[in-house]
Amino acid sequence: MLKPNHMKSNESMKIFMASYLILVFLFFQISSCTGQVKEKPADGKTANSQNNLSLFQNQSTIFPQIHTNLNGMVSEFVRSMYQDAKGNFWFGTNGNGIIRYDGKILETITTQGKRSCNAVREIVEDKAGNIWFGTDSGLIKYDGQKFTTFSEKEGLQNNEIWALAIDRNGLIWVGSTGGVSHFDGKKFTPFLLPESTVENPQYMLSSDLVLKFMEDKNGVMWMVTDGNGIFQYNKGEFTHLTQKNGLTDNNAADIFEDKQGNIWIGTFNGGVSKSDGKTYTHYTKEGIIKGAEAYNFCEDSKGNIWFSAEGHGVYRYDGASFTQFTTENGLTNNVVQSILEDHKGQIWFGTWQGICIYDGQKITNAKDKEPWTN
Repeated sequence: MLKPNHMKSNESMKIFMASYLILVFLFFQISSCTGQVKEKPADGKTANSQNNLSLFQNQSTIFPQIHTNLNGMVSEFVRSMYQDAKGNFWFGTNGNGIIRYDGKILETITTQGKRSCNAVREIVEDKAGNIWFGTDSGLIKYDGQKFTTFSEKEGLQNNEIWALAIDRNGLIWVGSTGGVSHFDGKKFTPFLLPESTVENPQYMLSSDLVLKFMEDKNGVMWMVTDGNGIFQYNKGEFTHLTQKNGLTDNNAADIFEDKQGNIWIGTFNGGVSKSDGKTYTHYTKEGIIKGAEAYNFCEDSKGNIWFSAEGHGVYRYDGASFTQFTTENGLTNNVVQSILEDHKGQIWFGTWQGICIYDGQKITNAKDKEPWTN
């Protein structure tokens, strides 16, 4: 899955290194939360603040950080990024919890008196300005003053959350390894998917898992499952999308609706496709772009569609053609785990070896554009 920046040898060597680094990653995924690091609690009181900077800088990282890793706070990579309505930046890490920049302080957040040392996979904001985090320790809410965690104790089916969305009615959809739940802010209600399955489903984590939710402009909820295609839910009725009726791969990874109403689908083995509601265009399968594993769709303020292709960097689609960005164009690594457009119109890329920013002209180390990330 990982192509280091300095690797420019043949494909067999790339595959070997990718497999090796995945094993290393899995090892550190288990052990990364055991290190002692000082940080700022959510109550605003800093413990040993004079030592914070040096401790963060001394924190070990899994991969060499060519670009900024947020002042040493990120030991693996940033899985999710979000800038809220007030301009605050939120970074969801893979092992180091939640990191926030409020315009003054870059800080690792603690919840319930202890460090939120977990993976943060989704970040969304509701109409009231509350920020919600889907993590491997449950659902976390930030109301502007405090953080509250909702877990299995409150009725969540499993604390391992991978998907999170808020529909137009304010209902929160939660996808965990234990199944889909609705959350109204007070209680969780299980939401059952149909029992229909594809032939020989290849589950990666759980047969009950939804990896991504997306509500389209017509109010239809799309649910990307773990190995069982995609379900559409509309007014009590389900439609099951699989390889038999349009998908290139039953192991879908991501889904996105652009401003034109087109549905973009990324998969783990079949690349990227786009549907206009009538027909599919399979860009990867047709050889237009590279990368069988694709996700992280993002539409910028100019209408460009961005997404990452594992091992092949990122692509930008301007409505007519694709432009590929790789390490040769300044990207620190060709494995990108998150993409964000900030309020300035800059495009952020969270890679396995640090964070980059595209300013419309070139890709550079994020600290060169936003010094607070240094």
